[in-house]
Amino acid sequence: MTPLERWLAVFQRQKPDRVPMDYWATDETTLKLMKHLGCPTKREMLEKLHVDFAVEVKPEYIGPKLPPLADVFGCRFNRVDYGTGTYDECVHFPLADFKSVGEIEKNYSWPDPDWWDYDSIARQLQGGEMYPVRGGGSEPFLIYKHLRGQEQAFIDLIENPDIVHYCLDKLFGLAYENTRRIFERIPGRVTFSCVAEDMGGQTDLMFSLKHIREFLMPGMKRSMDLAHEAGAFVFHHNDGSCRRIIPDMIAAGIDLLNPIQWRCQGMDREGLKKDFGDRIIFHGAMDNQHTLPFGTIEEVQKEVLDNLRIMGEGGGYILAPCHNIQPLTPSENIVAMYETGYKNGWM
Repeated sequence: MTPLERWLAVFQRQKPDRVPMDYWATDETTLKLMKHLGCPTKREMLEKLHVDFAVEVKPEYIGPKLPPLADVFGCRFNRVDYGTGTYDECVHFPLADFKSVGEIEKNYSWPDPDWWDYDSIARQLQGGEMYPVRGGGSEPFLIYKHLRGQEQAFIDLIENPDIVHYCLDKLFGLAYENTRRIFERIPGRVTFSCVAEDMGGQTDLMFSLKHIREFLMPGMKRSMDLAHEAGAFVFHHNDGSCRRIIPDMIAAGIDLLNPIQWRCQGMDREGLKKDFGDRIIFHGAMDNQHTLPFGTIEEVQKEVLDNLRIMGEGGGYILAPCHNIQPLTPSENIVAMYETGYKNGWM
């Protein structure tokens, strides 16, 4: 099977020739792994590891010129070096000082979908016909935290619900239109759309169920319905201990749950598979808090086999790291993950 055929078989509850495998990593990790494997390009590296990666399509930004380390929302970032890699951390929150919706409407301009050119979308698929296609999606509360500041964003859920509703409506609307235009340019070609939101911490949800249902679910469901109407599946990213919201997400329309951080409270693999395995696909479950960065090769191999046995029982599983692999992760462990998955994942 091709990678696309493998993903589609899993989504459609059919039997693939082997369990598909996906790759998520920081740029520093990828460059280190390319060097380790002697591969001049990322694609050659992924093919060497038998990764069933997705081709992502995005519109080209053509809007107002942006300052360095700034985004279309007016958020500004600093590049922070953590020793083994760098991350861009938000340091300027453009809506932080506003006290009302009226102040925001008077003083702030939202990005326009016309700031992006969608004509190159079809060309981005050239050479990737055998791979699944990822296109569009949403993750508005992440942007809201950058607009208001993380602490204030959570306070707003209780003290300023009108601001939250107003801003999320704008953010969901922009994401919806962006996704709609992608689907319009390549009808029937998008395999899945990522409707994401990080709701879980290490031990439980970071939001109450009430607030998730009030502020996030309506916009997320609208995005999911759009994907399904276009013939695409819904890939749902939700970090950490998110078990309590999974039934709501299934009812809303997710087809796949990522990243399955099984060391987090309530996220044991056996329980997830037993309770939800007949309704959703699982993606991830290779732990990159402990096993991949700090485990032995033997421990990595064992976790792959455990995941194939537990998550892959009866189908419905795509093997992948449970978030971006970090640069401190030994290349040997990454290679061991994919070699073990390839050797033992045949159905």
